[in-house]
Amino acid sequence: MSTIQTSEELNHDRRRFLRNAAMTIAAAELVGLGSADAQSSANAQSTRINPIKPGTNTSFASLKQIDAGLLNVGYAEAGPADGPAVILLHGWPYDIYSFVDVAPLLASAGYHVIVPFLRGYGTTSFLSTATMRNGQQSAVALDIIALMDVLKIQKAVIAGFDWGARTADIMAALWPERCKGIVSVSGYLIGSPAANQAPLPPRATFAFWYQYYFATEIGRAGYEKYLHDFAKLIWQTASPKWDFDEATFERSTASLNNPDHVAIAIHNYRWRIGQADGERRYDDLEKRLAALPVIALPAITMEGDSNGAIHADSAAYRNRFSGKYEYRLITGGVGHNLPQEAPQAFAQAVVDVNSYAG
Repeated sequence: MSTIQTSEELNHDRRRFLRNAAMTIAAAELVGLGSADAQSSANAQSTRINPIKPGTNTSFASLKQIDAGLLNVGYAEAGPADGPAVILLHGWPYDIYSFVDVAPLLASAGYHVIVPFLRGYGTTSFLSTATMRNGQQSAVALDIIALMDVLKIQKAVIAGFDWGARTADIMAALWPERCKGIVSVSGYLIGSPAANQAPLPPRATFAFWYQYYFATEIGRAGYEKYLHDFAKLIWQTASPKWDFDEATFERSTASLNNPDHVAIAIHNYRWRIGQADGERRYDDLEKRLAALPVIALPAITMEGDSNGAIHADSAAYRNRFSGKYEYRLITGGVGHNLPQEAPQAFAQAVVDVNSYAG
């Protein structure tokens, strides 16, 4: 049976064709830095171009606020509204400026890019003073689901590092229908307080010193009093070869002045090691996460070759991914804040995982 398309439908098809063609060209131009350890049969390698210099961009073109779930969320937005959605998630103690170079790369490739401040950061605030300032992993993930709902984004590539990578893993595991694929720096980061009760070897314990410091009241007071210096120490130790300037640091650490930041950060780390309770509303989700569910979606995990933060070897979490998968080691002195230190490589991973998903 033949059909006749209206001029509006033809225009829509034409726009979709042009956008897809532009994305194909952009995918061929974006280039991953470093080496790729292919662990799937499809290892997308693109034509190399001169990589973007980290720090090329210092601001976002558009910053917005919207009520979503328990929060009024501050977020950056870039790219065409009808492009494939990408949500970029930062970690601690960083903020959306970790993606200040990644976002325009993806926007120019035709993607609709959303970069939210997580709860306790920047201009994101709670709608009610009565809401617990909860930093547990499932609560943070639900924030992003709520944001997608209000923005009418049914499905997106979720990409992040640190807290953001954990959130991407959780969303892919619990809400796979909302994720097209994920990019996760440092791999599979889902955990549970029970699993964290096992003592670590001395070297690993030393790397987690701040979590044990935060478990004490003097640690909470110290973090609040020396917030700026504390963040700089973490940046320096987590990325020992990243020569960031003072302006770059100050842009991000301004986000830590959020009135809920200390409470959220302290609760997050205390909850992880069983020193603080969560909320009963998240018990079912946390029970599912404690079983370490396998992620069946397309996934690219990444690591910088100079990541000073504690992280597992890629082989340790390989069996947590059952879908199309690739691990990439990014060389050249790249540390924990991989999107800001190697924006071209991170953008390439987003483009590639989107192509894996089809």
